[in-house]
Formats: sequence, C-alpha cells, structure tokens
Amino acid sequence: MLELLKKGNKSSGIAALGNAGLAVAKGIAAAISGSGAMFATTIHSIADTTNQGFVFFGSALAEKEPTEKFPAGFGRVVNLFVLVAVVVISIMAYETIIKGWHLIQNPSEATHLWLNMGILSLSIIVDGYILLKAMKEIAEESRTEASGFSVIPEAFRNLQYASPPTRLVFYEDIVATSGAFLALISILLAHFTGFLLLDGIGTMLIGILLIGIALKIGYDNTIGLIGVAAPAKIENRIAEVILDEPQVVDISEMKVIQVGRQYHVDSYIELTEGLSLEKADDIKIKVQNKILEDPDIDDVTLGILESDDKISWEKRKPSN
Repeated sequence: MLELLKKGNKSSGIAALGNAGLAVAKGIAAAISGSGAMFATTIHSIADTTNQGFVFFGSALAEKEPTEKFPAGFGRVVNLFVLVAVVVISIMAYETIIKGWHLIQNPSEATHLWLNMGILSLSIIVDGYILLKAMKEIAEESRTEASGFSVIPEAFRNLQYASPPTRLVFYEDIVATSGAFLALISILLAHFTGFLLLDGIGTMLIGILLIGIALKIGYDNTIGLIGVAAPAKIENRIAEVILDEPQVVDISEMKVIQVGRQYHVDSYIELTEGLSLEKADDIKIKVQNKILEDPDIDDVTLGILESDDKISWEKRKPSN
C-alpha cells in the first residue's frame, strides 16, 4: 500500500495537507469573530481537504496493476473519487449560500478584524503556493517546457492534458485563493463602511464560486469515465511515432480514447507493398512497442493493411 501511495498525485497530497492546516486556523477565527465570510472560507477549506484527500488516495489506487478480475486496470477509479469530491463541494456550496443568505437577512458586525485579516492573508499565501505547484505539475504532465512566470499562461493553455487530480487541485485552488481574497475584501469593506450586508454577500459569492467549480469538475470527470476522444495534440503525437517507421506509408484510420488518465489507441496502418506476412507482423509489433514507450498510453491495438496508394491521414488541428 505504501508503494501505491508514493505514486499518488503530488499536487492533491500537498493540497490536502495545506488545506487541513488552513481549515483549523480559519475555523478558530470564524468561531471567535463571528464573520460569515470567514465561515464560508472555512467550509471551503474543509471541502478542499476532504476532496483532495479522497483524490490523492484515488490517484494512488488508479496506479494499481491490472488483475485477473480487473484486466483493464484501475485507471477510471480516480474519476470516481473526483466525482465523490464533487458531491462534497456541492454540499459545502449549499451550506455556504444558506449561511450567506442568513447573514443578509440578519446582518451582524464581525469582531477581531486583525485576526481575520491575518488568517485570510495566510490562506492566500498557502493556497497561492498550492496553485503554483499545480500549475507546474500541469506543465510537466502536458510536457511543456515552461519555467518561471511562463508556467501560469501555459497551465491555462494546457489544462486539458493534465490528469483529473491535478485539474481538480487547479480549479479548487483558483476558487480557494480568489475566495479568501473575496472574503478579505468583504470583511474590510463591512468594517470600514459599516455596510454589514457585504459580509453576507461575500459569503454567498464564495458559495456560487463553489457551485461553478463543482459543475465544471463534474462534467470533466463524467466524460472521462465514459471515454472521450483524446486531444489533437496527443493524437498527432502518436501519429508521428507511427509514421516515423520507414515502411509505414499511411494511417488508414486511428481512434485514441482517453479513459481516466490514460489513452487507448486503436489504429489501422498501411505498409509498403510486397512485404511478407512475417515481416509485416514484425513491423506492427515494433510500432506498438514504440507507442507504448509513452507513459500516457495504456494499450495499443494495431491492424495492418497494404498501401492503397492514397493518403488518408490528416493532422488534426488543436481545438481552442
């Protein structure tokens, strides 16, 4: 089990630990000050801790080798764990919105301003650090050679190539960082302007942000469970490996399906004319092995055809 945990998603593991500490600190501050916005961001940190803990264990379990009973492996398990996390986020979002609505109907002044400011500032720093780690992991998983501040735009650009756990951490910590900032602004404005409704409005806005993120993560992981066509970048990368073999002249057809984190390749390739069946089979096995060198590829099924002297394969254009 320990060996499996070592293979778990690093971003979700770090995020779970960081948010557990923040949840405790925020909970104490919310209980002392009575701030609704602080309560909302406490709930958010509790949700993040639960979710990211779930996802960390799910990502580790997904790395388990196939068994006789489960020959297709456990790759989809991580999507199931992320969907459980979505349910938790949705419940927390509902509770946050109810709390915000209660504060709007019955506004009250929060106390211990400096305590709230200190805890929320700490939250922005910690969640911002976790978000940056997730961005770096996106760059690694998408094989993008980005460093420094260029990691930020590259993370947004290549998010679709990241694993489900990394995407979850990325989305959640964008909301966590912006939610803590929103709570800080709400508390400050309510304190200095005396407009106490701002505390409730800020609380409700954080709840709405949570709903938005739950819907997005839920959609991404539902299609991941069903199996979705791989991004054009992945398909083109596999095609380059196939066509790099000198005696492969064309790709008659190819389907690359993404299930969980991994890709499944099903293709017919055209070989030069006049090859013996034994030679053609050797080429097929060679190409299969080359494709499987890619750690993101789970399995490859290739069929071989003799060239029809027509070019069928066209490079896919990446979608926006």
